[in-house]
Amino acid sequence: MKRFFKWAALILLILIVGLVAWFWTPDRDAAELRALYATGASQFVELDNGLIVHVRDQGPRDAPVIVLVHGSSASLHTWEPWVERLSDDYRIVTYDQPGHGLTGPTPDGNYDTAAFVETAQGVADALGLERFVIGGNSMGGWVSWNYALAHGERLDGLVLIDASGAPDARPQSVPIGFRIARMPVVSSIMQKITPRSMIERSLRQSVSNQAMIDDQMVDRYYDLIRYPGNRAATLARSRAERTVASPETMAEVSVPTLLMWGEEDGLVPLAAGEWFDAHIPDSALIAYPGIGHIPMEEAPDRSAADLRAWLQAVYPQDDTGSLE
Repeated sequence: MKRFFKWAALILLILIVGLVAWFWTPDRDAAELRALYATGASQFVELDNGLIVHVRDQGPRDAPVIVLVHGSSASLHTWEPWVERLSDDYRIVTYDQPGHGLTGPTPDGNYDTAAFVETAQGVADALGLERFVIGGNSMGGWVSWNYALAHGERLDGLVLIDASGAPDARPQSVPIGFRIARMPVVSSIMQKITPRSMIERSLRQSVSNQAMIDDQMVDRYYDLIRYPGNRAATLARSRAERTVASPETMAEVSVPTLLMWGEEDGLVPLAAGEWFDAHIPDSALIAYPGIGHIPMEEAPDRSAADLRAWLQAVYPQDDTGSLE
């Protein structure tokens, strides 16, 4: 019997080693990824803390500025549908957050609230932005409302798109990638074993408009999660302290705020948008039927048109088309 268990254990070990070897997904080379995913609009800005941030600054230099902050495990590419539709009239700044995209991990391994807020501040300072609208999706929305609380004097407006951080905003469903990030042992293994199929499944679980997902998008997510240090950063970020909104803090948001929400968002449900709308003094909520967690990609025409209409109220023009 002892010999049986000994052989069974050996066979199990061989199977585990074989599976690890089969699914092993090492980091990709940073230079190769920059060659693939940086464009002529890309620049790499070094902040005071040594973090080098991938930034795109598009649109007229003298136009009103919108800074857009992507969500967890995404990248600045998520904003390209809005850039295409709005950059003729607005200067649109997008960037890869710490631990994401072509920015990569922070030098000190810090992923608390202040680290993300001060990255947004560092990008704005590096580009010489005096005043702007900031907006974000999901975790990027969480960064944006925290930025509004910390640096509201720089802002003309705030845009929250399916933003996280509302209290008691329990998800109806959690994509597999997010579930794994919460499992201490499994998430550590997933720093080296990240199947492309898992990336695609997480994306499809996040949206209602499945037609927006194609092989190119899945490949981009799969490549950028394997930028050196990004998977370890994802694990560290899942364990970092996260601020939660309260009626008292939201009452301090002093700028006009647009809330945009997919009615079928299972990750950050519409109830969270309604909570923000009830507690931010100058807010308006637009809900999108048949849309999930990423309205700017799932419904780019509708969402960009709604943002444009709101921006025209924030930045009114006179009869000549000049800003008042």
